[in-house]
Amino acid sequence: MQLKSIGYIKSPIKQPKFGGWQDLITEIIIDDNYSDGLEGIDEYSHLIILYWLDKVDKVKLKMRPQGRKDVPEVGIFACRCPWRPNPIGMTTVKVIERNGNILKVKGLDVVDGTPLIDIKPYTPPYDAVEGMRCPDWVNKLEY
Repeated sequence: MQLKSIGYIKSPIKQPKFGGWQDLITEIIIDDNYSDGLEGIDEYSHLIILYWLDKVDKVKLKMRPQGRKDVPEVGIFACRCPWRPNPIGMTTVKVIERNGNILKVKGLDVVDGTPLIDIKPYTPPYDAVEGMRCPDWVNKLEY
């Protein structure tokens, strides 16, 4: 299996952190050879960004999300922690503007230089979920 980076994220955040991402503005720089793939993206208000967590240096199969003692220890597949067997991250962001091969977005929780794997439009028939449930401890996390 091979993945190709299609660009990178330009962020003012240089080190990983928990919380404070909701209002952060970042730029997604698409490599020139993939810029034609952005045609029509301006019609969407939100995008799903997939990226490679290249700063992750180890895998943890169980942990307390965000290292918090007030949440239970869970398996890596039951949380959004970065220490995964395949460190793929995914965030839904609000599009601020597009300028050529640069997308300015709000709410992307990655550090500067993170490799971009893919972009998908947020499409309610596919992405919105009715009747979903999740554990109460999720509400204690910082976003």
